[in-house]
Amino acid sequence: MTTMLDVAKRAGVSKATVSRVLAGHSYVSKTVRDRVMLAVDEMGYRPNLLARNLATNRSHSIGLMVPNTLYHGPFFTELLFQAATLTEQLGSQLVLADGKHNAEQERQAINFLVDSCCDAVIIYPRYLSVEDIDALIPTISKPLIVLNRRLKKFPQYSVCADHENDTLNAVNHLISKGHREIAFIKGMGSSHTGQSRLRGYISSLAGNGLEYDENLILEGCWTSESGRRAAEELLARDVTFSAIVASNDDMAIGAACALHAAGLRIPGDISLLSFDDIPVAPFFIPSLTTVHVPMAEMVSSALMQLSNMLDGEEVAPLSLMPGQLIIRDSIADGPYAR
Repeated sequence: MTTMLDVAKRAGVSKATVSRVLAGHSYVSKTVRDRVMLAVDEMGYRPNLLARNLATNRSHSIGLMVPNTLYHGPFFTELLFQAATLTEQLGSQLVLADGKHNAEQERQAINFLVDSCCDAVIIYPRYLSVEDIDALIPTISKPLIVLNRRLKKFPQYSVCADHENDTLNAVNHLISKGHREIAFIKGMGSSHTGQSRLRGYISSLAGNGLEYDENLILEGCWTSESGRRAAEELLARDVTFSAIVASNDDMAIGAACALHAAGLRIPGDISLLSFDDIPVAPFFIPSLTTVHVPMAEMVSSALMQLSNMLDGEEVAPLSLMPGQLIIRDSIADGPYAR
């Protein structure tokens, strides 16, 4: 079995130098680093991770807690891909924990990641409230960042998209295109993202002197099927509308199916706007006008905050991260267009 001492002899350096190279210390020259890594490759040496972790007090792993309600659909895929990719770039492993179905199970999943000796933890909560997380942070022994929530007591430990302002700007775009009667399909009522997007919709109407009409508000739960049911209910209400805003792309796709089944054209009869910019959005017919959520930037910022905390640095609160309205083919001029 090849040892670190064998690698040191092969590379012509000390055992301590090999240890520094494998630990990633920057004060080893590139020439020496390359020589050590060549010896590692040639000899097939595999470091003893437990020994390395004890020596450096680091496990080189980052925990990620998500509830399993996110497992279905492309949004979770994008979150997991970005987290895994960026964690790998930092030379760490990603450890995933299932937050399951309620706040207590999310809390247990976080404790599992801490007890598993992850260096730091990222959470994407569904059930834990802002107050719950603010109370939890002082009890956690490892650095923690929450995605998609704006914390009150510890804002420096959160990274969040600007869902409300993004929605306001997106609905403003619809209004500028001549739409006034705009239906809105909500996300799940307890969802932070869903609540923020509804507030943005209401703010846009108020800012443009338009009345909020409950008859144009539909319940959804992020799935395509719920979007289809919401659009069918909207059509059954026999109210006037020229556009639908769906709180995510999946619900927009379901709504589009219901409109098509009713003989309505998109965007000729009804314009359609949504959020998330999932991979299929440009290929749907018509391609979806949607707000791109900066998931890669959010995960990158979270990991940077965690890296700074692990280095003992003070971190400042981050600004809300704006999305980008991607104009495609699902919106046409409305009945009030000039």
